[in-house]
Amino acid sequence: MSRNRKKPAAPPSLAALCAAEKRAGEKTVAVVTGASGGLGAEFVRLLCADPALDEVWAIARSADKLRALAQECGGKVVPVPMDVSDGAAIRAFGASVPAGVRIAVLVNNAGFAKFGSWEDIPDEEARNMIDLNVGGVVSMANACIPHMPRGAHMLNIASQAAFQPLPYQNLYSSTKAFVRNYSRALNVELRGRGIAVTAVCPGWIRTDLYGRAATGGKKATTRFCHMAQPRDVASKALKDARRGKDMSVYGGYVKFCHVLAKFLPQRAMMKLWLCQQDLD
Repeated sequence: MSRNRKKPAAPPSLAALCAAEKRAGEKTVAVVTGASGGLGAEFVRLLCADPALDEVWAIARSADKLRALAQECGGKVVPVPMDVSDGAAIRAFGASVPAGVRIAVLVNNAGFAKFGSWEDIPDEEARNMIDLNVGGVVSMANACIPHMPRGAHMLNIASQAAFQPLPYQNLYSSTKAFVRNYSRALNVELRGRGIAVTAVCPGWIRTDLYGRAATGGKKATTRFCHMAQPRDVASKALKDARRGKDMSVYGGYVKFCHVLAKFLPQRAMMKLWLCQQDLD
């Protein structure tokens, strides 16, 4: 495949979008899922500082945590308690967006992980992971795209785990590989609408994901090296999205792993992963 094709121009900034198109009675908003803590909460804080946005709609299951975040950030945050693994709830959300509301930024951050062997993860939890990490991303995109104007941005949180298969983390890495591929392909499909889609592929981030991901299995991910701060990851992801990049990779170590995965066979990458995690 040729690599000489001219890259599309970066979409306009939010400020330019609002200055050019905003009309009386309209409202420009950002939507962030998984917003109650960790990376999602940092996206909310950063987006609240953007003067081009009138509101930031923060979505998560915990109404109490969303209210606390709204109190911290001020009047821009609108708490939206919702389970993003529930497709019917997402469709109702999309149908209820008022006329005149333009979704300038969508951050699909909601997701969860379970680390261990296939036998350590009950089928119900496995299906829930797929429903949230995969189904939630697609359904939120489908619900929001009709309300996104030219120049809007969608950020879907994938992972370094999307670069290759990961034994004893096989289901989580597979869901993130889906998000990465889906996002990059959707970015091409939405060029005609002027909407940019970015797959965000961070490594380990200092959040509370790891306690919830533990299964107690004998073989599971236990070594979390080169951890990044969630605010740094969120800040770079927003900058990359506004530059029109279809993928955002934070940190030298993760960038090295991304390059390595392009050249080494997946079998070799899996062996390196097992050595790093001291698994056989």
